Amino acid sequence: MNLFDVYPLFDINIVKGAGCHVWDEKGTQYLDLYGGHAVISIGHSHPTYVKMISEQVARLGFYSNSVVNKLQEEVATRLGKMCGYDDYSLFLINSGAEANENALKLASFHNGRTRVVSFRKSFHGRTSLAVEATDNPKIIAPINANEHVTYLPWNDIAAMRTELAKGDVCAVIIEGIQGVGGIQIPTNEFMQELREACTAHGTILILDEIQSGYGRSGKFFAHQYAGIKADIITVAKGIGNGFPLGGVLISPLFTPSYGLLGTTFGGNHLACAAALAVLDVIEKENLVENATTVGAFLLEELSKFPQIKSVRGKGLMIGLEFEQPIKEIRSRLLFEEKVFTGVTGTHVIRLLPPLCLSMAEAEEFLTRLKKVLI
Repeated sequence: MNLFDVYPLFDINIVKGAGCHVWDEKGTQYLDLYGGHAVISIGHSHPTYVKMISEQVARLGFYSNSVVNKLQEEVATRLGKMCGYDDYSLFLINSGAEANENALKLASFHNGRTRVVSFRKSFHGRTSLAVEATDNPKIIAPINANEHVTYLPWNDIAAMRTELAKGDVCAVIIEGIQGVGGIQIPTNEFMQELREACTAHGTILILDEIQSGYGRSGKFFAHQYAGIKADIITVAKGIGNGFPLGGVLISPLFTPSYGLLGTTFGGNHLACAAALAVLDVIEKENLVENATTVGAFLLEELSKFPQIKSVRGKGLMIGLEFEQPIKEIRSRLLFEEKVFTGVTGTHVIRLLPPLCLSMAEAEEFLTRLKKVLI
């Protein structure tokens, strides 16, 4: 059997990781400035993470959600305190797409509506909403999945207010920082106006913090820069540092009932051990603060490169837009300078390093980037 060929793959077999570095089977070391789509939050193979996962799997990896799981309760309590949403409830599942699907389901159950407002070039998973950010016209939503979705221009207050005033919008779903769409940041004014309009028209505000959350932006959630609260927040990626895990943070506005939501593997014992390890390390090593400091340094220094058209981002979620397609630049960074980066579209390099990226490692990246851009 062959693998289903839907991803372009570099011919590099990564076999080991530590902190912000990975190694291939030949022993070549790479600086990891991508972290597997923002998944590696606390660094590869962190000792705390390895210890907690190893000890938990030796005891119990998984059992049914039909019994009490004290680890889930601990994750909910710890996460609530760290992110500032301690009066909300947590539902654990397996991925970001699943988190967004459950969020939309909850919103529709709550107000009985079906129309969703999203934003151009957004990405919220491959089944709930269409992918507008892709350059591949063949990638579309499944039949009928896009029937009730309205896409609006980014940061357009007038367009947003017009749609919500119609009174039939179930939910607005928006990324704290748009990731696949090119590291686009909503203005504080837009987010505040959006919160006000959702409240006025009985529309649920869903903040997709799957890529921009868990400290990546320099705050626990990127939308907290605007001083607002969401009705539902979705998380995944960095929550498990590589272990498949997602979550939905749910406002007291919603009343739970048996059978309302369900999952087989979500919040299993091993996943919860991974989540607790991540929270431990973020707190003890001040990784949110580190993302702020190192990210600000990178943003300042990268803005000095004349070859870069635009530098966008907050914390350690950074986009570098070039006039020309970046395929060759990214390839040279990888094969000549041994640096992993990401990409969005054809002209933007995306940086999503582990939150433990040091100032020295940031400086090393700048040095290697200069060599490629000369």
